[in-house]
Amino acid sequence: MSLNTNTWNRLRYTVYLPIYDLIADRIFRKYRQRSIQLLQAKPNDAILIVGAGTGLDLPYLQGYTHITANDITPGMISKLRSRAEKLGIPVNAQVMNGQQMTYPDNSFDAVILHLIIAVIPDPVACIKEVERVLKPGGKVMVFDKFLPDGQKPSLLRRLFNQVAGTLFSDINRSIGSIASHTSLQVELNEPAALGGTFRIVRLRKLV
Repeated sequence: MSLNTNTWNRLRYTVYLPIYDLIADRIFRKYRQRSIQLLQAKPNDAILIVGAGTGLDLPYLQGYTHITANDITPGMISKLRSRAEKLGIPVNAQVMNGQQMTYPDNSFDAVILHLIIAVIPDPVACIKEVERVLKPGGKVMVFDKFLPDGQKPSLLRRLFNQVAGTLFSDINRSIGSIASHTSLQVELNEPAALGGTFRIVRLRKLV
């Protein structure tokens, strides 16, 4: 039985909370910034951050006036609210399951998925929810680690993933395979950290 459940994620990210910013910000800061630049959102666009963690994307969203954020871990949302207040950024932050979001259909102009697709238990359910709440023509920015589309993981990688998937995140997910369960179209897919193991991907909802 997989340990990758919402309950386990809430527990482990509560444990990681004291050191989360030190690791997730220092290593990935420039990629978060690059991803948000590529989003090309307007200041008054309704933007949703799914799996927002402690709000490490917020410094690159200053000047945006309609930001919504969610995360499964209450401690993360508490730190996000504190960060938003210090930055003077209005954010509607909620504890919420990214696989079953409560927002109405067609609510957002843009969605940010940074380091969540490889962590969330059911990435297909998550991306389907993203498609549902996104307005036609809306964009999704994904930054995460992915197996190249069409490539199968080696035996060693599958074995290592048993540990990685439990402690950190799944290393064998394919963004093309996940997105194929929706009508979202891949507009951009560029290499990021660790020689392209991490990717920055932009998706668009056409209809």
